[in-house]
Parts: sequence; C-alpha cells; structure tokens
Amino acid sequence: MSIFRNIYEGLADICYVWWEEMKQVFHDEGVIMFFFLVPLAYPLIYSWIYNNEVVREVPVAVVDESHSSLSRKFIRMCDASPDVAVAYHAQDLDEAKSLVSRQLVKGVYYFPSDFDVNVNRMQQSTVSVYCDMSLMLAYKAVFQTAQAVSMDLGTQLKTKWGKNYTAREEAISTKPLDFDEVALFNPTGGYGSSILMGVLILILQQTLALGIGLSAGTTRENSRFGWLIPVTRHYRSLLRIVLGKALCYFMIYAVMGVWLTIAVPSMFHFPLLAHWTDILMFIFPYTLASIFFGMTMSCMVKYRENVMLLMVFVSVPLLFLSGISWPLQNIPSFWQGVSWLFPSTFAIRGYVRLNAMGAPFCDVLEEYRFLWMQVLFYFCTAIAVYHFQIRLSRKDLTRRLDEKRQQQLADAVE
Repeated sequence: MSIFRNIYEGLADICYVWWEEMKQVFHDEGVIMFFFLVPLAYPLIYSWIYNNEVVREVPVAVVDESHSSLSRKFIRMCDASPDVAVAYHAQDLDEAKSLVSRQLVKGVYYFPSDFDVNVNRMQQSTVSVYCDMSLMLAYKAVFQTAQAVSMDLGTQLKTKWGKNYTAREEAISTKPLDFDEVALFNPTGGYGSSILMGVLILILQQTLALGIGLSAGTTRENSRFGWLIPVTRHYRSLLRIVLGKALCYFMIYAVMGVWLTIAVPSMFHFPLLAHWTDILMFIFPYTLASIFFGMTMSCMVKYRENVMLLMVFVSVPLLFLSGISWPLQNIPSFWQGVSWLFPSTFAIRGYVRLNAMGAPFCDVLEEYRFLWMQVLFYFCTAIAVYHFQIRLSRKDLTRRLDEKRQQQLADAVE
C-alpha cells in the first residue's frame, strides 16, 4: 500500500506543480508573448517575406562608353532577364556609384570604350560588374545575370565566326563538352528552401528558453528573497518539480512544434519530403532537450531582461554554427564544440536532411542520438540547479525563522 501511496503522492505533486506553472504562464504577458505570439506570428511573417524564394527585377545602372551595337545587345539581354531591370543609364562611373550609394540601384554594368573594338579584333573584351554586397540575394541576381549573358553572347559570336556547315557542327564547336546543371536540394536557389527550414527549428528552442527564463525572472522579482522554488509540501521532490514544470512546457510546445515543423512549411510550400511521423519522432527529443536546456538556463536569470539579452544575442551565431548557412568544415573545431552544447545544432542538421533532402530516418540517427544525450544531460543539470535553488530557499527560510525567534525572545526579555 505504501508504494501505491507514494505513486499517488508523486502524481499529485507533479500535477500540482504543472497546474501552478500553467497558471503562471497564462498570468504573465511576457511569457504568453514568447510561448504563443512569437512562435505563431514570427514564422508567418518571415515566410511571407521570403515566400518568393528569389528576388526579381533588381534595378541596375549601365555605363556604356562603347555605344556600339554589341554593348546595346548585351544591355537588352540583361534587361530581358527575369532577375535584372536596367533602371538608369549613367554618364560615367561616378554617377553610377552615386546611384548605388543612394540605394536607387543595386549594381552597375560598365562597358569600356574599346568593348566592341576588342571583340572585332578577335581579342578578349571585358564587362565590369559592380555590386552592392549588403544584400546577398541582389548581388547574386546582378552578377549571375551578367555572367549568363556574357556566356550566351560569347556562344553566339563563336557561332557567327565559325566556318561550320551544319547546326551540329556549330553546337560542337561552341560547346564541345555539354553539361546539365542540377541544383541539389534547392532547385529554385532560394532562401526559403535552404535557410528558413533551420530558422523554424531555431525559433522553437529560442522561444522556449526565453519564455522559461522570463517566468523564472518574474518569480525572482516577485519574491522578496529571490526564491525560484516555493517552499511548500508539493515542492518536496526534485524529480516531481522538474517533471511538473517540464510537463507544462511540453504540452504547450507539442502544439507549437507541429505548427513550426509541419504546418508552416505546408502553408508556404517549402520542401516537406519527410513523413509526418518521422518529423514528430525527431522533434520529440529536441523539444525535451530544449525544455531542460531552458530550465537550466533559467536558474542563471536574476532579472527578466537578462534572458532576452542572452538568448537573442546568440540566435544568429547558432544559425551559422549549425552548418546550413556556412560550411561546417570551415568552422573551427573549438566553435564546433561550443555548438554541441545547444540542442538546435543537431536538430537543424537532422531536420534539414529529413525535410529538404529527403533522407530516410536512418541517415539522421547520429543527430537523433545526440539529442537524446542532451535530453539526459540537461535533465540532470536541471535537477542539479533546482537542487541548489531548494537548498538556497530552505537556508533563507531557516534564517528568517531564526531571526524571527530571536526577535521574539528579545521582545520577551524587554
């Protein structure tokens, strides 16, 4: 009977901690914002912005000092492309640079005065391309358009000058080694299909850590003695405290995880190659690891503002360290080791492989195992830091009782 009684008391304490934590979540406007509004709204705004995948009709300026039929043909071909629009014809390069500095154009095509002369002399001619590097998508459109037009125009000139009798001979002489360019895993070459998948995963971890840290900061600010763990009979077991709080967060983010990893990619037609059961099975340990990671970090938060300064600051570095926006082999070993401390690193890699590359679940078993290892590690650290908080709370309570008893004795003596 004592075993069943202990089980009943344990479940009752877990439910009590869960209920108290749930009430605190819904009574704190900041936690509501990070647990509900940000995960719901931020992916929608981000996805709407990048839903077109690539930029079109990027404005450029042209400086044509050649004034030849060949330079005009080059300009017309660039203007006819879907990525670039010739917006200005500048008199010289200084005027074109002024247009770039005023953000009226994103690039400049410069044709020297000997552009047509060199071509007719059977000499190599050049077209200078100046790009605004502040926006990589615009730079890509301006540069690649000029590159494609120059290759196409060069092929036409080879065909014109070649002494060939058939179309087959012209094709072989202008392009002796033919090839087909196939973009793997990102056929549109867009931002949403490559980077946004990792951003959605990172949002889950960051909002969880922000919400849990904000809740802990609120508890400390409202407590006179900075207690994080109430000293009541329902908070007598570390395991029950951690499980009760984790259950509250998991119930909320079980819904948010499905929204971020399945619903949002489906709404905006991002790659969704994995079966929904594989996604849920992979996201399950990631959600748990993020919860215990947030609970561990929350014990380091003394004021509400601290967690926002910490977690928002590391968001962009974590995206780079995951290896989806910067080659993993080019990241120093030290920073790769640092990235292993965060659950988002392995979750982003595994989720992108599953969803964007169509990998089977067996190909992400390494990331899956690392996530479960982080679940165990951060579960232990959460218990350790909560144990420290309980000791601190009991120590402060004992000190208060001793001070009160001494004051009563002093009053009785007087």
